[in-house]
Amino acid sequence: MGTKAKLKESFDVESKHGAFYTGGNIEWFEDIIYCQNNASISLLNTENGLVEKIIGEENSDDADFIQTFITDGNRIVSSHKSGLFKMWNQNGEIEKMWKYIHQGPVAKLALMGDNLASGGSDGVVRIWDLQFQICKSGLKGCQGVTNVVEFHPSDDYVFASGDDGKINCFDLSNGKLSTVHQAHYSKVTSLVFAHDKSHFMSCGRDKVVILWKFGNTVPLRTVPLHEAVEVIVSLPNKFKLPGGFKAEPDGLYVASAGEKGLVRVWDVKKAREVFAQTSSLVTPAVEGGIAVTHLRLDEKTKSIALATVDQNIIIHHLKSFACLKQFIGFSDEILDITYVGKNESYLAVATNSNDIKLYDNASMNCVLLKGHTDLVLSLSTSKTNPDLMLSSAKDNTVRLWVLEGSTMSCIGVGLRHTASVGSVAFSQTSSDFGVSVGQDTCLKVWEISVKNEKSETLICSHTTIAHEKEINCVAVSPNDKLIATASQDKTAKLWTNSLELVGALRGHKRGVWCIRFSPVDQVAVTSSADCTIKLWSVADLSCLKTLEGHDASVLRAEFLSSGMQIISAGADGLLKLYSIKTSECVCTMEQHDARVWALAVKSDESRIVTGGSDSVLIKWKDVTEEMRVKRIQEAEELALQEQKLSNYLQDENFLKALKLALKLDRPLQVLRIVQNVIKKSDTGLADTIKSLRNDQKEGLLKYAVNWNMNSKYCHPAQLIINILMGELQTGEFRPIGLSSAIEAALPYTERHFRRLTNLMQDMHFVNYTINCMKPYIKKVN
Repeated sequence: MGTKAKLKESFDVESKHGAFYTGGNIEWFEDIIYCQNNASISLLNTENGLVEKIIGEENSDDADFIQTFITDGNRIVSSHKSGLFKMWNQNGEIEKMWKYIHQGPVAKLALMGDNLASGGSDGVVRIWDLQFQICKSGLKGCQGVTNVVEFHPSDDYVFASGDDGKINCFDLSNGKLSTVHQAHYSKVTSLVFAHDKSHFMSCGRDKVVILWKFGNTVPLRTVPLHEAVEVIVSLPNKFKLPGGFKAEPDGLYVASAGEKGLVRVWDVKKAREVFAQTSSLVTPAVEGGIAVTHLRLDEKTKSIALATVDQNIIIHHLKSFACLKQFIGFSDEILDITYVGKNESYLAVATNSNDIKLYDNASMNCVLLKGHTDLVLSLSTSKTNPDLMLSSAKDNTVRLWVLEGSTMSCIGVGLRHTASVGSVAFSQTSSDFGVSVGQDTCLKVWEISVKNEKSETLICSHTTIAHEKEINCVAVSPNDKLIATASQDKTAKLWTNSLELVGALRGHKRGVWCIRFSPVDQVAVTSSADCTIKLWSVADLSCLKTLEGHDASVLRAEFLSSGMQIISAGADGLLKLYSIKTSECVCTMEQHDARVWALAVKSDESRIVTGGSDSVLIKWKDVTEEMRVKRIQEAEELALQEQKLSNYLQDENFLKALKLALKLDRPLQVLRIVQNVIKKSDTGLADTIKSLRNDQKEGLLKYAVNWNMNSKYCHPAQLIINILMGELQTGEFRPIGLSSAIEAALPYTERHFRRLTNLMQDMHFVNYTINCMKPYIKKVN
């Protein structure tokens, strides 16, 4: 493996893209969309597609789940399963918390200044003073669940509606029911005020939008919509729509969405439709369900955001109604990932869905690629033409896609498999053929042609029954002459491109999940459910090495650094980087909480992307060079500090030398400095220690406790302990974990005390003996 490729040492997380919207409410202020996510609220930046902040608890089984929330852009109020209201600031800190006293869950919240209105499943609307967290009034009159609650934008009134289709207007000054607007024949789902503040519109499951004038209980206009409408949003008096439509200054307009999954704009005064979305990126309505659940308008950018029933958030520009952004709130299990496009500017992701998610790598804007009729399992991009991609799915088909602008279209379908197609791979030196394997134990070779733009049936040129059990993976060698398959029958096999068997790789004790060819040598790597990775010689089919380290099935393995290293992903949620030469694990990366099914490596190996059962897509960056530069800088800094320490000692500047030695964590040099200070005078040591910071004194105390264990150095140790104990009594020294340090010092101190006591006794005895002998010595002399 004679290459000069620089070996990688570590990868660091560049960004994480997990579930940020799992259904429920959304709110939109400037560039941030607030998304309900089980027990937390995610703040999604629409510019880069990243979650800037998460407010609330981590999602777990015992978390306090959010029922609904409301925000005015500065503070957030959420109602929780525990029966509490929680008010958060923008930093994610709880400012206030109190019980909401409704009999049952809270379905809707509305916020106006310091007033909060809560609509409960008990049919009661409660008005709260946020400053003192007191319920100012309980408004009764709604039947069933109060799912519509709105403050009047200027007057002291609140509107609410329950399950009976009546809209109740309450006067907040006296807490009494003012008027009842009764014209809907079914549940009211949304109520909005017009820009003139004197009109409002309501919609419901009775497939109509009704225009009302404030104070008048007789409807001004009823607009039939011919679909159950889930939400409407009031549009400003100045906007444009596709087709050259301009809003009239005195007109009243709403955008509606519901079960059909399309946004439509209505002139409510004239009771006519002025725009209908002809094609939508939202998922078509499922039978008996609602496709669009929320609409939100950003008046500044004249954009409209909609949330779909499958947790997608789509932003359209009103003037062109082009899809500006689409964000996937919840991806479920991520099964495969591949880079697409000339500069690898797109990421294609297969999840537990019939649709392939095509992400813009920079903004994480997403487009759904529709075509498969069952879950997509595998993806592969052509090396010679990165605009081409193969996909396979549980619908027994293989599809060929081509990148066109910011989306992909299907130009070929392979229909020959009789069971789920678990893995596909492109040829390496050209885009002339692809291979696929599946549960039907068959290996197939497909002829690929991109001459026609229309979807055609792919031609299967070769096929064979390759294994006894389901085949998990297929790969093509760098020269296109060999094809490798990995199966649940515990073997991997090598085939010619005409599907003649070359040989079998036997040695794994359980099913083989993945197989890959080395980019430079006649070597293949396999990963297995027996927790091992094996390297094989393609020439003689022998096992060269076995790499261990994972505690669970190794699901993916890829060559890095011109075949010098292997990166693997396991069911234990770990990524491991191995050096083939030493068979050692260079580093372990732990960010996933469950199986890592997907692993994609960028062609220049500067980035990798992983995804798995935890629904989190993680982008990793190669930080080897940064770590090397950091180590060099640290070595240079250390050499500089060592020189400074040497200079301080030469100049007998013991205070600065002591501080620097403590900073560098050099106990022996600290001891020598202390001994030098003692040689000058004992009082000098007390003055030097007094000048240290509290954390420096703690470090010195730890050193002294260690020196105290050796009788040779007990004198400086005892002096330091004595000085610091004195400072402790005066309050000048406040250590953390003092008891453990004193406990460690006590037995050795007692031992030194006994030894010195015995020494003093011996000295006294010698003195006594000498004094007794003095008269005899004088007589002799």
